[in-house]
Amino acid sequence: MAERTASFRRLAAAAVAGGLLLALHTSTTSAAPAAPAAPTARAPEATRVASAPGSATALAGYAVRSSADVSDSPAQISAPGYRTDGWYPAGPRSTVLAALLAAGVYPDPFYSTNLKKIQAADFAVPWWYRSDFTVADASQRTYLDFSGVMSAADVYVNGRQVAAKSAVAGAYTRHELDITALVRPGANTVAFRVQPNDPKKHLTMGWIDWLQPPPDQNMGIVRDVLVRRGGPVALRDAHAVATLDVPSLASAEVTVKAQARNDSAVPVTATVSATVDGAALRQDVRLAPHETKTVVFAPADHPRLRLRAPRVWWPASMGEQPLYDLDVTAAVSGRVSDAAHQRFGIRDVRAPLNAAGDRQYRINGRPLLVKGAGWSPDHFLRWDRRYVEDRLRYALDLGLNTLRLEGHIEPDEFFDLADRYGLLALPGWECCNKWESDSNDGASGTAWTPDDFRVAKASMTAEAARLRHHPSVVSFLIGSDFAPDATVEKNYLDALEKADWRTPVIAAASDNASPVSGSSGMKMTGPYDWVPPGYWYDKREGGAKGFNSETSAGPDVPTLDTLRRMMSPAELGTLWRDPSAVQYHRSPKSVFDDLTLYNTALSGRYGPPTSLEDYVRKAQLAQYENVRAQFESYRRNATDSASPATGLVYWMFNSGWTSLHWQLVDRYLDQGGAYFGAKKANEPLHVQYSYDDRSVVVVNDRRSPAAGLTARVTLFTADGEKKYDRAVSGLAVGGGGKRTTALALPSSVDGLSPTYLARLVLVDGAGREVSRNVYWLSTKPDTLDWPNTTWWHTPTTSHADLRGLSAMAKATVSTTASTTTHRDGTSTTQVTVTNTGAGKTPALLTDVHLVTGAGAGVPVLPVVWSDNQVSLWPGESATLTAEYRTSDLRGAAPRLRVSGWNTPTRAVSAH
Repeated sequence: MAERTASFRRLAAAAVAGGLLLALHTSTTSAAPAAPAAPTARAPEATRVASAPGSATALAGYAVRSSADVSDSPAQISAPGYRTDGWYPAGPRSTVLAALLAAGVYPDPFYSTNLKKIQAADFAVPWWYRSDFTVADASQRTYLDFSGVMSAADVYVNGRQVAAKSAVAGAYTRHELDITALVRPGANTVAFRVQPNDPKKHLTMGWIDWLQPPPDQNMGIVRDVLVRRGGPVALRDAHAVATLDVPSLASAEVTVKAQARNDSAVPVTATVSATVDGAALRQDVRLAPHETKTVVFAPADHPRLRLRAPRVWWPASMGEQPLYDLDVTAAVSGRVSDAAHQRFGIRDVRAPLNAAGDRQYRINGRPLLVKGAGWSPDHFLRWDRRYVEDRLRYALDLGLNTLRLEGHIEPDEFFDLADRYGLLALPGWECCNKWESDSNDGASGTAWTPDDFRVAKASMTAEAARLRHHPSVVSFLIGSDFAPDATVEKNYLDALEKADWRTPVIAAASDNASPVSGSSGMKMTGPYDWVPPGYWYDKREGGAKGFNSETSAGPDVPTLDTLRRMMSPAELGTLWRDPSAVQYHRSPKSVFDDLTLYNTALSGRYGPPTSLEDYVRKAQLAQYENVRAQFESYRRNATDSASPATGLVYWMFNSGWTSLHWQLVDRYLDQGGAYFGAKKANEPLHVQYSYDDRSVVVVNDRRSPAAGLTARVTLFTADGEKKYDRAVSGLAVGGGGKRTTALALPSSVDGLSPTYLARLVLVDGAGREVSRNVYWLSTKPDTLDWPNTTWWHTPTTSHADLRGLSAMAKATVSTTASTTTHRDGTSTTQVTVTNTGAGKTPALLTDVHLVTGAGAGVPVLPVVWSDNQVSLWPGESATLTAEYRTSDLRGAAPRLRVSGWNTPTRAVSAH
């Protein structure tokens, strides 16, 4: 626990320095749609473009307007001085709908069915994006450099068309346009006529079945448009290729490469210089007019590129995250013509197939159990560094080491942050639309045309060059549900090879193979909807063996605070009263558009809900036990000799919208049972119960072994009567994911009630508690109908009996707290909770929420707890700490809302 929270203040302080949160966290409760409003905000000021050779200035923003409302010609629209009265302001990375939301045209799209009321017809025509920039010195060469256009665009500069939509197509393709001849000193204009997006027809981004798709289908420009300046010789594609000696890690070789391109009409000699780790390199290159040559600095010619004792990059749980700097310049006649900078890490990634045919990752020679989750960007693809950083901190807090990006491959800053924090990334193309329409008979995308093959290869070329230097990126998945065919795969592999891609290329996220890459070594067997906790321990379907690229028990109902922010009172009534009702905030896909399976299990196991509060209370308990079991099963089986578990990607880490499924953390960063179940399961030194063979196992993800441990297991009836107690001392367990079995519980224990509790406690040689884990179990097991398994779940024919929990007596919990404010902009609240009850009844899943305001208060988010949702027997205490930004208190004093399964809700001061 301490290993995770120790880094919070460093990360939180960096987030404070990153600026204020944008409107992503704001929410209203107005359900009525507003009529489209005229824009009131001013268009962005003209961007001042730097003159220095090698500079790259991002356009500060745009004025946007539907082409249906603009009758002027492209030449007029793209001319400096054109008036944009009535246009909407947009940020530098903005979809059309994101701009309209920022302008207040529509009410909160995260609330109720407001999103449904936005007319998709408004986005069925092109939209204009117009931006002004100023140049002080037009003697330098000037280029537009961009990607992230959805779906395509005609491009104009100063009244002239410089690219057509047939060339600027696809969200991932990168474009460099030489506009030197058109640029003048002073004011200049660039305009994009952006075409409508349809992920079934274009190689862009879609939302599959994750959430209700945005009405504009994310049409717009979602990455920076850069204005680059330079001299006669342009420097492009500068990068370092590092080869680490494994397993010694004692040395590494670095090769530096760059493209030198003469953009002038006369021959030149360019001096290309590079510095890396103190090594200064230089090479003269003779270039004919408009000639491009590859410049290479190799260790054979430059011995200083053979590094001794290199600073090796590791995932956060395995070591440190040092990075190297590469600087390259090209000079002509002693004057700098262009420059490039890149940060890179030195590490080795391999992912061979093991004896069972499953993908097994090894980082710097050491095996790694991938504990991951699926990443979602903002629904409207708005980039907010602080919001992203908050979620990455949460991923680290949960003990995750990997995030999978199926499509929606985030901007450069995301991977910079992943490098810095030691989180691995698995980017790749997405399923179920145009990307797989030629290889997946069930995909809804249209058949590929010759242009699509070109766009796909260009997309791979651009993403490979963009991602290759990030040590956090450990693979690229060239397929998702299906692997590409031979032609498409060859195009992808050619692009990757040309880009010096050095990490594994995976054919698909499913159990498929491609002609060259071979077997994916992964499985995509689900489930995606509710299954009981014991499901995960069976080594079939989605159970804990092999590498499961996307899987979970489906619904993750958020906290009551979040539910009230996202649903109307009437919708909340339906949520708990009508188990089979279609839920708009679940999925547009009919398989997942209701909560029938989930609600049936919730009522069958815990008893029918009696109110909204009771429904949410039971949901948090159910999600805690299920998510915990999923991660624990994979951790336990990671070191099996036969069919070990090698990777788990929880589907999903978060949602880009307000959602009722597939999320460990909700849209507003509140934390419920799913979050704390995952956090408990992934604590570094951990004692856990196995649902299949009743074994009690200690798993150690710390770097060093642990010895002198004592594991104690106590079983209680639901009313707290002790029925079994056993301790095993002298336990030792190796580090790096090793496990040891402490004991196995007997198959039956006299006197246990149908619903019972198991308390597991692990103490070290000094008697300090290092892990505590409490389970609510039943003498009646969940029964799975394996023969009738579908791709999304395995039916349950009878449920475990956990209804006894509802009969537990109330427990009394006392709370004391104090808060310390730090100079770095963060605060720490320390909380001690104690079960002060006189009887035997434990306080089950005691939850502490940091809040401000009157009454129940408003949650302070984000917050990182050392532990939470703890279960305490009479006389037991737990001390918890909460780390958060002081500014998120909004000037109010911190308070605590303490509640639990059988604990009355209380408000406590945390001054």
